[in-house]
Amino acid sequence: MTALAVHHLTVEYRRHGGGRLRAVDDLSFELEPGETLALVGESGSGKSTVVRALSRFVKPQQGRIELDGGRNPHEYRRRLQLVFQDPFASLNPMHTVRHHVARPLKRHRRAQGRQDLETRILDLLTSVNLTPADEVARKYPHELSGGQRQRVAIARALATEPRVLLADEPVSMLDVSIRLEILNLLDRLKRERDLALLYVTHDLATARHFAKDIMVLYRGEVVERGPSDAVILDPAHPYTRILADAAPDPQARRGAPTTASRALPRPAERREASLDTGCKFRARCPFAMAKCAEHPPALPVGGDPRHTARCWLLAPE
Repeated sequence: MTALAVHHLTVEYRRHGGGRLRAVDDLSFELEPGETLALVGESGSGKSTVVRALSRFVKPQQGRIELDGGRNPHEYRRRLQLVFQDPFASLNPMHTVRHHVARPLKRHRRAQGRQDLETRILDLLTSVNLTPADEVARKYPHELSGGQRQRVAIARALATEPRVLLADEPVSMLDVSIRLEILNLLDRLKRERDLALLYVTHDLATARHFAKDIMVLYRGEVVERGPSDAVILDPAHPYTRILADAAPDPQARRGAPTTASRALPRPAERREASLDTGCKFRARCPFAMAKCAEHPPALPVGGDPRHTARCWLLAPE
């Protein structure tokens, strides 16, 4: 059964001075148990707004979100958990690690009695490689490194026995040396607990290696989606090509041009516009044409129905 299904999600914010900004535009996708879906895009593309809407921090103007097929909506907050981007701000400095992990266990009645509570706390800390667990449980956040704090945050999220885990840029504020450890940890926990994982990032390299499928978001709209290798190695939308071209590439250091750099010259300057109709990327696209004033459909790439892109360059005509 699909763990999470999102149908036509639309989120708008009020602009200062009047008007509304559409941060997420008609977004639909599904999350399957035991799989990772990556949501990628540059800053301001709407990634965090998607997470906030799924976490019920903001109310969407349109759309429907179904967890476990819509069964038992009262369990939504227990079954969907979030790992925040900033491990320094997501933990209360006044409380110990034990308090942070125990609170969701108590709130959602995941433990029966004091002894069971203590056992579950230590088991959760051990599962995220925080050992010896009893010593770590007594510490305060300021006594931990950034990577250890993020492990505590992951343990706290797992305490409610969720079905879906939203990881919003979970390693962007950590040292480069420990980012891979945290991503490997999330990948292992996903497989062991059969979690559906939404991995939100601007890093295409990690998205390719840790996600089965990728959705590329631009100004609140998915412009390309498909299997990770197909999207990253053979990007079809000009925006995805720019993102791929900006990603570090070992070949580039040896002087070999990347696929993206051969296919798409980078625009001389970044131009943003308020585009109410048509392709939202056309103000920045070197291939923009009159047809782009019409909103492009999701067209298959190379005949693959799983790999689609919203770009008129793919249309047969």
